[in-house]
Amino acid sequence: METSTGPLALVGGGEWTDGCSFDGELLAASGHDEVVVLPTAAAYERPERVVLRAAEWFAALGGRVEGLMVLGRRDAEDEGAAEVVRRARFVYLSDGSPLHLRSVLKGSKVLDALRQAWADGAVVAGSGAGAMVLTDPMVDPRGGALTVGLGLVEGLALVTHFGEAAEDLTGEKLHRSVALAPRGLPVVGLPERTALVRTAGAWRAAGSGITVFVDGAPSPAGLEALGGS
Repeated sequence: METSTGPLALVGGGEWTDGCSFDGELLAASGHDEVVVLPTAAAYERPERVVLRAAEWFAALGGRVEGLMVLGRRDAEDEGAAEVVRRARFVYLSDGSPLHLRSVLKGSKVLDALRQAWADGAVVAGSGAGAMVLTDPMVDPRGGALTVGLGLVEGLALVTHFGEAAEDLTGEKLHRSVALAPRGLPVVGLPERTALVRTAGAWRAAGSGITVFVDGAPSPAGLEALGGS
C-alpha cells in the first residue's frame, strides 16, 4: 500500500452513532462536505434506511451524503456509478453482509474506481462488513476462517464487532481466525464505534479496545505489530 493514498478508516461496526467522533475528522480530512455512501453490504436490509441514517449523522457534522445504490453486480459494473466513486473525496462502505459486498465489488468497475479515488487522496472508510472486505485476507463470517478479501490493505485481517457476544457467542470464530492465521499475520479485534485509521503510512486507534493478535496470542507491540500493512 502506498503512503500517498488518502486516509483509511476501518471501523468495527456501529457506524454513524454516538461515539463515532472520528467521522468529523475524516470529513475534514477529505476537504469537502460530501460523503458517498455505498450501502452494498446492506442490500437485503433496507439500504435506503442505511443511507438516511448516514445523511442524518453527517448533516450534524456539516456534511451531506450521496447514497450510491450499488446493490448488485450490474450496478457495480455501471460506468456512471464508477465515475461517482472515482470523483468522490470521501467514500464510506456500510455494514451488512461481507460476502455479498465482496461478490458485488470484486473485480468490478466500482472497485477499480474506489482504488483510483483512494490513490488520488480520497478518504475511504468501511464499517463492519465494509471494513472486513477491504483487507486481504479477510475473515469469513460463517466460521472465522480466513478467505480472500478485496485487498486495499494486504497482510492484515479484521474481526469486527469485537467483544460483542451476539456476533460470536462462544468465541469460537475468533479462535479460528487467530489460530488459522499464517505466522506473522496480524489479526485485529476491532470493537464497535472504534476505528483503525491509517494516514501518512502510520496506524492509530480512534476509540479503545483494539487487540492485535499475532501467532495465536495478543501482541505486546499492539498497533506497532501492523508495521506498514
